[in-house]
Amino acid sequence: MAEPETGRTSRRALLACTGAACAAMVAGCSTYNANNGGVNGPPPSQPQPSGGTSAAGAAAVLASTASVPVGGGKILTAQKIVITQPAAGSYKAFTAVCTHQGCIVATVADGTIDCLCHGSKFSVKDGSVVNGPAAIPLAPVAIKVEGTSIVRA
Repeated sequence: MAEPETGRTSRRALLACTGAACAAMVAGCSTYNANNGGVNGPPPSQPQPSGGTSAAGAAAVLASTASVPVGGGKILTAQKIVITQPAAGSYKAFTAVCTHQGCIVATVADGTIDCLCHGSKFSVKDGSVVNGPAAIPLAPVAIKVEGTSIVRA
């Protein structure tokens, strides 16, 4: 007797599957686990704007300009953003999600944004790959400076 169509994978079909077909079928069951560097599921999507404004109408402050050192940066883990200052007064922002396997980058030092999971390094200037295994640069995040505050653009 055929099982009713419910839009979900049946237990019987899941038990009977093999190889690539099975992997495709269960891929939707994976979840991102930041506690182990995200290696047991797909990386999270790119950071999305959170509306950008507070109840008072002012842009939500991500960081102060003083908290981002020249040649270095600041990682905003909750927002999954890294803000850098490659040259005095020039601020850049990128996703903090490593393009190799979805780990959150851990440090910014010596002109690079570093992922400690597998050693990938990205340029503080433009997010480009400086050292693999990552092959794709970090995606830019639009920001602007308002006085001494850095906010989403």
